[in-house]
Amino acid sequence: MRYDVMIIGGGPGGYTAANKAAANGLKTILFEKREIGGTCLNRGCIPMKALIEASRLYRNSLNGELFGVYNEKTSFDYVKVNERKRAVIDQLRSGVEKSLRANKVEVVNGEARLIDKDRISCNGEIYEGENIILAAGSIPAKPPIEGIEYAISSDEVLSDDFVLPESLIIIGGGVIGCEIADALNGFGVKVIILEMADRLLPTLDKDLGQRLGMFFKKRGIEVNCSAAVKSISENREVSYVDKKGNELSVSADAVLVATGRKANLEGLIGEDVELSIQRGVVADEEGRTNIEGVYCIGDAKANNIQLAHVAEAQGENIVDLILNKKPSIDMSVIPSAVYTEPEIASVGYSEEELKKQDIEYVSKKVLTGANGRCLIENSESGFVKVLIADDKIVGGSIVAPHASELISELAIAVEKKMSPEDLEEVIHPHPSISEMIWDVVK
Repeated sequence: MRYDVMIIGGGPGGYTAANKAAANGLKTILFEKREIGGTCLNRGCIPMKALIEASRLYRNSLNGELFGVYNEKTSFDYVKVNERKRAVIDQLRSGVEKSLRANKVEVVNGEARLIDKDRISCNGEIYEGENIILAAGSIPAKPPIEGIEYAISSDEVLSDDFVLPESLIIIGGGVIGCEIADALNGFGVKVIILEMADRLLPTLDKDLGQRLGMFFKKRGIEVNCSAAVKSISENREVSYVDKKGNELSVSADAVLVATGRKANLEGLIGEDVELSIQRGVVADEEGRTNIEGVYCIGDAKANNIQLAHVAEAQGENIVDLILNKKPSIDMSVIPSAVYTEPEIASVGYSEEELKKQDIEYVSKKVLTGANGRCLIENSESGFVKVLIADDKIVGGSIVAPHASELISELAIAVEKKMSPEDLEEVIHPHPSISEMIWDVVK
């Protein structure tokens, strides 16, 4: 049997492409060696956010006095926390599986390998097709640190049998490290962060990482930036060099390495396949590899932004290409969010990028302290910032409750090349956090 579309990887990019391809009449088969939903649903985004929500609820309940709410028996059961996390995962995975069945996508559970431009092997069988999409995702990266075998990854932290340690060292202050730090600190774990860059969230606007560092320190999280880790000992002692060149060490019950993720290519490519690989599958902006009819999307793609919604959008666009249509989603504007408390989100240019490209711009900012909804929720001191160049909104960032929801408004403004006046014309409800977007463009 020959297929129109064959997809390796059942994560957000893979199952999105599979559903769209099948819904458009293409005979589609999807291969997944683990659970449908990939890392995002099973070992990443969804379980992480479930932990964060439970942690936030517990932390806020301990601070109920401010609102006149008292509960002397506030406690948590981490087993129950994990049970609810698992229930959320199972329900969402069931929904994805149902959609694949409804669209008549053939799903094969097993480790699939590309063996030719139009052939895939899996479970001892050979499958043939016109188009192949590689959506194999990523795995935690392990930096070359002496004693790295004594550290755990985010996979272990988000597993159902993870036992909360009393103390945890996190190597890496990017999105993954900061979200885990926020969640576990909320459950009472003593957290120490070691970040090589000069601030947390080094890939985002400088304001964001600096503000989060301030929040974390206030909450009791020890933040050490400009820290170059040298080794990890068997007894979980981490040696590092600070920005002044001093050799220091810290110890904890567990050490987590959260220094990023890498393309999951193990077993994916056959020996005789001449696919271009450079720390990921090399593909153009639209996902075409050097082999005609073979595409790559998501975290497996070299130099790609490793976000689930990026993979989903690329999955949509790849199917458009296969259908000989123009890609339906603009990939030039990609919002990102960090689900700490408060949330952090950004889109478009950062100030550093505008300065680097010598683009003249105006930065406008409003603070959460003047926003009624933020005061009601007792939010930390955050802000909404927009960057304007040539009378167009070219970037924006938010540090506030529900920032992950609010950033879409700024994403639309950037994508549609809207002026501040365009947003000012739209009435925003009161009291709401979205009012800050209205205020900042006035």
